[in-house]
Amino acid sequence: MECFDVAIVGGGPAGSTCAAFCTRVGLRTLVLERENFPREKVCGDCLNPSCWPVLERLGLAYRVRDLSHSNLDSVQFIAICGRNVIVDLPSGNDSELSVKRSLFDDLLLKRARELGAHVREETTVTALAHDGTWKIETAVGKNFSARILVGADGRNSTVARLCNLLPRPARERVALQAHIPLPENFGRRVVLQFLPEGYSGQAPVNETELNLCLVGTPPTISRLRRWAEGHFEISTEQPWRTITPLTRSPVPFAHENLLFIGDAARVVEPFTGEGIYYALRSGELAASAIAKIVHGNDRQSVLREFSRACAEMYRGRLWINRLARAAVLRPHVASLFLCATHFHPAILRSLTNKITR
Repeated sequence: MECFDVAIVGGGPAGSTCAAFCTRVGLRTLVLERENFPREKVCGDCLNPSCWPVLERLGLAYRVRDLSHSNLDSVQFIAICGRNVIVDLPSGNDSELSVKRSLFDDLLLKRARELGAHVREETTVTALAHDGTWKIETAVGKNFSARILVGADGRNSTVARLCNLLPRPARERVALQAHIPLPENFGRRVVLQFLPEGYSGQAPVNETELNLCLVGTPPTISRLRRWAEGHFEISTEQPWRTITPLTRSPVPFAHENLLFIGDAARVVEPFTGEGIYYALRSGELAASAIAKIVHGNDRQSVLREFSRACAEMYRGRLWINRLARAAVLRPHVASLFLCATHFHPAILRSLTNKITR
């Protein structure tokens, strides 16, 4: 059985970031990822400008900008009636860009490997036991042990489930996502479009492809799909990726020798595009806490500090997530609000700035 200082379950942005920062301070670090990278993931593919400081500290900012991507200069909100409001996004080094998760996540995981993390792909965790040290069993028959375990395995976290910590999900909405041919003259904009059945998010990810997301309730999602097929002239055979639930109660960030980060800890609204930032930053905060524990600092005080730092990361922003959730559940009401802001666009500018700056 191989022994590690820290084992991280999940190789997405949260897990890879945590692994990279752990290895940089000399911790023997393991990443267990059930899939084989690169792989696509249901996501709006947008990188919020608040991600750049973390990417700089990872030494990855310039490499992310070298990936095939699209720089986004505005977000267009479209009401059901067709009325729209356009808000400019930050420019220059603080710009928002869109990049396929297959490229972005693969780059992050490679960075963790470069820095010395031991990465095991196509490895599913099947059992956990804790007796002062974590014992980890996997479906491939390989077992590991670690002083500290990190759940970075998303909204349906296997770690949380095996530890009886996974809350009951709210299956009120369904998301579909696909990459389709980029419509002519689409421009460098994000489109958030309210529809009678839910909403659609659209963003170019390169010169030829558009990320198309649909969010609705189980009874309406098929109508949303038919709308997309007609609006974008795509085949009824177009493959779609799907994910549910879109919301779930949070899991406490810190337990005894166990931390949760990214969507495994708290699922945020995809409408706001903030999920990647929370993944990166929580991974960085977890690595700092783990290093302190391994190097002999008082465990309980470190875990309290980590929990406070994570709570501070969300403070002042979760109300926007709640507002976004209400808007998607009640698109007609959201459209009325959007029509009102057509005459007072400063409201939407303020909300957008809150998210992107």
